[in-house]
Amino acid sequence: MTHSPDRHTLERWAAGERIAPLPARDGAAPPAISFEFFPPKTEGLEAQLWHCIERLATLRPDFVSVTYGAGGSTQERTHATVLRIVKETALTPAAHLTCVGATKEDVNAVAERYWQAGVKHIVALRGDMPGGAPYTPHPGGYAFAADLVEGLKKIAAFEISVAAYPETHPQAASPKADLDNLKRKLDAGATRAITQVFFDNNIFLRFMDRALAAGIKAPIVPGILPVTNFNQARKFCEACGTSIPQWMAGMFEGLDDDVETRRMVAAAVAAEQVRLLQANGIDEFHFYTLNRPDLTYAIARILGVKPDPAA
Repeated sequence: MTHSPDRHTLERWAAGERIAPLPARDGAAPPAISFEFFPPKTEGLEAQLWHCIERLATLRPDFVSVTYGAGGSTQERTHATVLRIVKETALTPAAHLTCVGATKEDVNAVAERYWQAGVKHIVALRGDMPGGAPYTPHPGGYAFAADLVEGLKKIAAFEISVAAYPETHPQAASPKADLDNLKRKLDAGATRAITQVFFDNNIFLRFMDRALAAGIKAPIVPGILPVTNFNQARKFCEACGTSIPQWMAGMFEGLDDDVETRRMVAAAVAAEQVRLLQANGIDEFHFYTLNRPDLTYAIARILGVKPDPAA
């Protein structure tokens, strides 16, 4: 199932209309949701991951994705996590796959293993070099994500998600070049784009304007990061080019040692973000869970997603 804003919503955006009043939730259909997890490094972290999966599974997400470390550093752990999700849950897993440090044959072999194991959804990414080094395509590999998408489609009828950058990829030559690259990935056969984290909704809505003007019709799903550790989030955002509004920094200021208040502020910030997006016609959300379920679970409930204990 895929989702995108309806024509009326797009017309309002094109006319410059932005944040609408929050709608009443009675009788409204809940949005589609999906979650991202990362493969655990230790037994303790594995237990934390599976607690997270079990709690969030009751919300019946469309799919759950499992990340892939820089340079393919978590390939086997990613594969093991995805296979366990297939075998032990009713969830639909999406495995991250990157171009970095591998030949086309190696990447194709990983994809074929996934398909044979029943994993039909891939999150196709260019990927990052280990240690933050400048990206260099492997001589015998897929150069960029669009090439990877095209290659995956030749292997099997994968559902493919790709990345989008509302604030432009840090290594892109320009916003236009970045948007052109997104269109190439979607034209190559990707089903949807999932955005990098953002906290200013107007940035996302302006990005949607530009994508529409560029002829992009595939769904662009906002990636939502519920923040509890602000300092950690700030370091991550600096690395990936995401801006943090001053008002948000002010809300977390002085709360380093006040865990409970941080959680309350985090819930309020994330709830306002998703409800305002929902009020502007967005009906699909992707949550970066950091393998911690509680805040993501609460935000999904605010969006109108109700749990199914039998899931």
